[in-house]
Amino acid sequence: MKYLRTPEKSFDRIVGYPFHPHFVKVDEGLEVGEGASQGLQMHYVDEGPRDADPILMLHGEPSWSYLYRNMIPICVAAGHRVIAPDLIGFGKSDKPIDISVFSYQQHMDWMQTFIDKLNLQNITLVCQDWGSLIGLRLAAENKDRFKAIVVGNGMLPTGDQPVPKAFHLWKTFALYSPWFPISKIVESGTFKKLSDAEHKAYDAPFLNKKYKAATRAFPKLVPVSPNDPASEANRKAWKVLEQWDKPFLTTFSNGDPITRGGDKYMRSRIPGSKDQNHQTLQGGHFLQEDSPQQFAAAINEMLATK
Repeated sequence: MKYLRTPEKSFDRIVGYPFHPHFVKVDEGLEVGEGASQGLQMHYVDEGPRDADPILMLHGEPSWSYLYRNMIPICVAAGHRVIAPDLIGFGKSDKPIDISVFSYQQHMDWMQTFIDKLNLQNITLVCQDWGSLIGLRLAAENKDRFKAIVVGNGMLPTGDQPVPKAFHLWKTFALYSPWFPISKIVESGTFKKLSDAEHKAYDAPFLNKKYKAATRAFPKLVPVSPNDPASEANRKAWKVLEQWDKPFLTTFSNGDPITRGGDKYMRSRIPGSKDQNHQTLQGGHFLQEDSPQQFAAAINEMLATK
């Protein structure tokens, strides 16, 4: 497996992301790519007291931990430890250059290694988009490690339900469009207009098309048929979630055509959602950009009343 590592200087002028970088190796013995040293490396933000229970914030496609920059300080100020990794292929994490390397299970394996190596316990999962596809599976497969879940604009699909037309269009675009402008894609999923500095930050990890294999791969990995390679594992995860009696909070936005209605669907199936203060926030798909203060406040409120 050949992979690239975005030079640290690419992130030097990012505004509003003052967090010290941390790294952990999640795959050893890989062939070294341009600018990379031995071992596939995952970057993560780790803020707040180390003895506090962690909030694990998982981003989706095609963003990175920068997405949570406005939420992290709010949760830290409430006394929480916040850990926000960059999925492999994103942000400051290493980026395999061959799109065929990526699979749903491979991403699961990388994140399992991540929580194992950091020995995370009593985790509150906060997830959106692909952060939910990975995070909800991770929580179901490591139930004893997780104490609560917060989902905003996310789902755990099994391929047994219809997929919105908007998703099929997005999948085709990701796979075949010669033009794949990361920051403009993020902006298309927000109510707000991104500033020039925000555009630069979202584009920073991806120096050229070689760095974008993961961003291209994710849409095609979503289970859209009952026989998808990930469908059975996701069904098993749903069996755990259907017995999940720990806090489960939904904080979906009011303007996401892809995940609309998923909050009600999950609340109907997951017992831990009962008596939670579920919220509908203002925003598009990337509600962390449109309503970061409200999203973070909902997390803090749930944990304060848990």
